[in-house]
This record gives sequence, C-alpha cells and structure tokens, in this order.
Amino acid sequence: MPNRTWADDLKTNDEGRKSIPEGLWIRCPACASILFRRSVENNLWVCPECQHHFRVSAEQRIEQLVDPGSFEPMNAAMASVDPLGFVDLKPYTKRIEDAQRKTRQSDGVQTGRAFIKGRKVVLACMDFTFLGGSMGSVIGEKITRAIEAAADHDLPLVVISASGGARMMESGYSLMQMAKTSAALARFDDMGGLFISVLTDPTTGGVTASFAMLGDVILAERKALIGFAGPRVIEQTIRQELPDGFQRAEFLLEHGFVDRVVHRSDLRSEIGSIIDYTGK
Repeated sequence: MPNRTWADDLKTNDEGRKSIPEGLWIRCPACASILFRRSVENNLWVCPECQHHFRVSAEQRIEQLVDPGSFEPMNAAMASVDPLGFVDLKPYTKRIEDAQRKTRQSDGVQTGRAFIKGRKVVLACMDFTFLGGSMGSVIGEKITRAIEAAADHDLPLVVISASGGARMMESGYSLMQMAKTSAALARFDDMGGLFISVLTDPTTGGVTASFAMLGDVILAERKALIGFAGPRVIEQTIRQELPDGFQRAEFLLEHGFVDRVVHRSDLRSEIGSIIDYTGK
C-alpha cells in the first residue's frame, strides 16, 4: 500500500469536497496554493509560492520587525469608551469587549520604544484584527503620544498602518483624530524629526487622509490596498472602469504616492538603512 500524503488526510465536507484540516494547512487567497501553516509563519506570513503578504496582527508585526526583547510598550492599558452611547446591531461597548477578547489588546494600535537593527525608534503598529483597525479616539491619542515621545527623545518615528478608516461608532470624535495626529506630525517635522510611514494591506479612509501619507519616507508592502474611498465606491461615483491594480502599492509607486514597495523580509533592513542615511 503506498504511503499516505497530507492530501489523503484532508477532511470531506457534506458536498463531497475536500477541505483543509483546521489549523494545520491554509490556503493562499492569491494563488490558492495549499500551504503548511508553520512554513508560512516561518516565512513572516508570506506565501512561499506567489509572495502574497498575509495580513498580520500588531503583535506579530512587532515580533517580526524589532530586535528580540527590545519592545517597551507605552500607554498599553488605554482603552476606548463609548462617548455617544452608540448602538447598531449591538452596543459599541460590546463590540469593544469582543475585540479585546479576540485580540487580547486594549485597542487597535500598539505603541512603544524599540530597536530595529540596533537603531532605537518609537514604533506604532496598527492592528486590523481589532475592529478593522478603525481609528477612534484611543488610536489617535496613542499615535499622537508616540509622535510626541519621538520628539522629546529625538528618535525616529516608525508607524505601521493597517486600517479600514475612521471608527464610525465615535463619529466626530474619530474624525478629529485626523487633525490631531497631523498637527502633531507638523510640530515633529518643524523640529527636524524623521517619520517613516509603512503602509500595509489595507490602509484606507481617514488614516490614509492623515498621518499615513505624511511620512518623510513612505514605504508600502507588496500589493497593499492603499486609498481613501474603496475602488467600488469610486467606480460607482465616476461611472468609469478603473485601471488594473488601481490603489495597490505598485500603482501608487508608479504615480509617485509612495517612495518604495518593500518585501516584508527586507523591511527591517530598509528602515535601518533610511535611519542611517538621514543621520537619525
């Protein structure tokens, strides 16, 4: 009898189609390859077949990016409240509780001091798994405090963006974070600070319209969706078909909106080289 392979062990669903054993194998959404989960993790959550960059949490991003054991969190306990008593299908407070339970984080960004390739930085990593990385008062406040910490200690600022935009449950409070973070960055720029903005999939809405596009150097991960309104909304508004790859990182690079598209495996080195080049 021939040796069994992993394919022989795939489960069969009610329709007779084979499915992937839960947790052991994953399917690449770009090329549909069946991948051993551990090998993808070891490859920084990049598909080894087509180089598709999977979305990662803030915790995973920090682990990938900073020197081991060097991350010192700031304002880690800061959490959202419900200033408007907002309710849609369920109360906003319940959505916050569910997201905190799911991600084990207080809100959708982690900030702190760290070393990247031996260079000390202030780092902010947004987390799309927390309510779609939506920017509410806490995210705006934590990023503003990170900017101010970088200014106070004359350190480079690195922000990893991943967001669906403003957090609708906070309405005007959320929109004001665009002005607050942008104003803080203007003061940081006046002081001669270095801001490296890294755009990942997706970076959209109010985050794109504020701090994400204000970097001295703007890097983007491969094929990241970057824009303000989504492509379907734009198509319906202008009633025209959009070009291939519209709002993807490579399209923005071609049109001068980002400085470089960087593979995830090269991101640490790229950030280190930029800091060295600028003398920060």
